[in-house]
Amino acid sequence: GFQKYIDKLEEDTLSSYPLTIESQSMDLGSLMESFIGAAESAETHENDAVYLKSMVYNLVNALNSTEMNENDLKSFMKYIEEERYREDSKLKNAINGIQYTYDTELLVYTKNIDGKIIKSDSQKLMQDILIEFFGMDLSTMINMGETSGSSSMMAMSPAGSSMKLWQEILPGDNGKPVNPLLEKQYDVIYGTWPTDYDEIVLVLDQNNELDDMTLYALGLKSKEDIDAVTRAAVNKTEINVEMEKWSYEEICDMEFRVILNSSCYTYDAVSGTYTDLRDSDTGLKYLYDNGLTLKVSGIIKPNEDAVSTILTGSIGYTHELTEYIIENSKDSAAVSAQLEDPTTDIFSGLPFRDNSETLSDEEKETEFKAYIEKLSDAERGRTYVKIMSIPSAAEVDAAVSQTVGMMPVLQMRETLITSMSAQTGMDTGEIEEYINAMTDEEITEIFTEMTVERFKMQYAAGVQMQMAAMSPEQLAGALAMALPTYTTEQCAVYYDEILEFSDSTYEVNLKKLGYVDLDDPSTINLYASSFENKDVIEEVIAEYNKSVDELSEIKYTDYVGIMMSSVTTIINAITYVLIAFVAVSLIVSSIMIGVITLISVQERTKEIGILRAIGASKKNVSSLFNAETVIIGFTSGLLGVGITYLLCIPINMVLHALTGINNLSAQLPILTAVILIAISVLLTLFAGIIPSRSAAKKDPVVALRTE
Repeated sequence: GFQKYIDKLEEDTLSSYPLTIESQSMDLGSLMESFIGAAESAETHENDAVYLKSMVYNLVNALNSTEMNENDLKSFMKYIEEERYREDSKLKNAINGIQYTYDTELLVYTKNIDGKIIKSDSQKLMQDILIEFFGMDLSTMINMGETSGSSSMMAMSPAGSSMKLWQEILPGDNGKPVNPLLEKQYDVIYGTWPTDYDEIVLVLDQNNELDDMTLYALGLKSKEDIDAVTRAAVNKTEINVEMEKWSYEEICDMEFRVILNSSCYTYDAVSGTYTDLRDSDTGLKYLYDNGLTLKVSGIIKPNEDAVSTILTGSIGYTHELTEYIIENSKDSAAVSAQLEDPTTDIFSGLPFRDNSETLSDEEKETEFKAYIEKLSDAERGRTYVKIMSIPSAAEVDAAVSQTVGMMPVLQMRETLITSMSAQTGMDTGEIEEYINAMTDEEITEIFTEMTVERFKMQYAAGVQMQMAAMSPEQLAGALAMALPTYTTEQCAVYYDEILEFSDSTYEVNLKKLGYVDLDDPSTINLYASSFENKDVIEEVIAEYNKSVDELSEIKYTDYVGIMMSSVTTIINAITYVLIAFVAVSLIVSSIMIGVITLISVQERTKEIGILRAIGASKKNVSSLFNAETVIIGFTSGLLGVGITYLLCIPINMVLHALTGINNLSAQLPILTAVILIAISVLLTLFAGIIPSRSAAKKDPVVALRTE
């Protein structure tokens, strides 16, 4: 029973802590080892003084040397899929399930009891409440350790552990929507498991409860209710919380709508960019009315025997919904527009700054001229004014030399005091004290920087005033004439100064639109059936790494192994000790059986002599005693098994009462009982061999004279 409990514990634990492989990850295991090592002394010292221990250098060096690992999950996914269905594969029986996650956001909306459309996202709703009542964005605290899909830090916590409301269900083999592991851990208390992409299940706790934030995100609680509870907590006042409940039928009648990420954006002909329809109530209502309707197919809760459960969200959806969203997002106009122009952000109309910092001057010149060609006449005119407003380095140096070179340091101090007092509004005395504490070199440096900025502003204002009378067409024509005369160095400067870049990237925009490749996941979660099979999975990964080049090797951190290695060692040690106790008891019992049989032989010496006198052979005498030992072994084994079955009843009652673990039970399977009886027979037979041979060897004449 204890071993069965361990097996169940391992299976359930590994369902919460899968082996997670990410497309990008940091080797936190090595980093932790470096941190631990940094706190250790490299040598011992005498107890005569205080010595230096270099920790900062070691920590910074460890952080600096730790690199992000890039994993080719597209190739590894193909390998895993081929391996898991191959009959002679070690992976086939070692794995409980595989889950692929992608960098795409699930957008689910519902109507609350007030009829308002809200995003069914407890994280966002909690963030809004914190901003409203605390006046600050605490989303960093809420999202700690999380990224899109999963992260390295997240792997140290149970799978999916977060405040997220929606969670994808672990799929089964051959495309089945639900893994048998979930069916073991959960009981369906109403309805059925999802069978289609538009079906979901509601997950309750063992007490059939949902927290109020989840109910708010599901649309079953109003914002006024949540505000009242939050306000009471902030003001530290008591509030009477009424017990509320909803029938299973009410829950299954709820309606949720999934909006495709790409459908949220529509083309604005005026700005030439794509705008978010969700920014207006009308646009959000349009998206909601045309969204995919999700149906609650059933309600589940953890069963009593579940040690740990895989689902931490309150709503589970199938991988088929993820695939539906990804496949249907590819056909949108916004996705097509972004794919057609990988250099421009379709949301802002600005170019991406992907490689601007690594571009050479020649490449910047090419990009700058290509940018000018895309502009309208009005935009070219404004660009020309900006170009002419940038003074050359020689002009800046001349202005600085003329101003700074001819001004004494004392006058610089006075100018800085007046300028800073006007800009900051601080007391002149405080500023004067601050400035007078500076050296002459510091005063000169600050004054030089201020002079440069002031000159640039005056220069730009003068240019703009001179060109104010020119029309946009004239300015555009002037730019066209001047463009061929610009040197490569000038174009590089104008590229950095004039061009405005998008804050996003091409890849981020595609993810925002829900455009991802189903064959290229961001994370692969491998669920092992036991800790031994987790090692088998790691062996399969090692075999894969041997078949590819070094850059394509899969790198990951086995957090479960780090945490459970000591626990496994302890369990193995306890097992070996128990085996030793059992071995000693078996040896002692075998010796006792032999002794009892030997005493029986000695007491029945005359009987043996009579049997031999009337014609019994040595083999007959030996068989007689062997038969007796077999009967004793069978009877004792049967009696022991029967008593064990009876004792299991009170033992389990006491065990459950003391531990509170319902699935930890003393039990004796029938097959094991049969084996134990057979072992009992064999042991007694083996123990009686020597006494039976001793009886067979007795001389009949001597035996008959024995009293």
